Amino acid sequence: MTPVAIRLTVNGRPESLVDVPSGERLLDTLRWRLSLKGTKEGCRTGGCGACTVLVDGRSTLSCLTLAREVEGSEITTIEGVGRDGTGARVQEAFRAAGAVQCGYCTPGFVMALTGLLKERARADGFDALLEDLGGNLCRCTGYAAIVRAAAALRPGTGAP
Repeated sequence: MTPVAIRLTVNGRPESLVDVPSGERLLDTLRWRLSLKGTKEGCRTGGCGACTVLVDGRSTLSCLTLAREVEGSEITTIEGVGRDGTGARVQEAFRAAGAVQCGYCTPGFVMALTGLLKERARADGFDALLEDLGGNLCRCTGYAAIVRAAAALRPGTGAP
């Protein structure tokens, strides 16, 4: 695999990376090259959602995305999502609902929910939103609190 140079913006900061193997996953680039450890590796197969980040505002599984595929993109990780109005609201809803147990899945859920809210602007309804979050797994069975956090973000709830 021939190394490549990649330029992207991560959490609002421009990054220029050199000698990135063409097969390197975005997850590894974020965690090991940029030391952004909030993005978790759960399954390496896209089945758990722990590695979810936003690529140009869309929820993306970083374990299934090659770093070279996001050349020129804006990447948002859990470390930077609080700077965004929607992301900050999602984080506050999780805090208020106590939607954290061990915390391993939390970054993926926060990122997925932030991305879904941005992508659909609440047009598809709450049940569809929960269905789309079904790709994120919590091994501590903290789903009730996660659903409460998501429910608090519905229009008309006075949510954070």
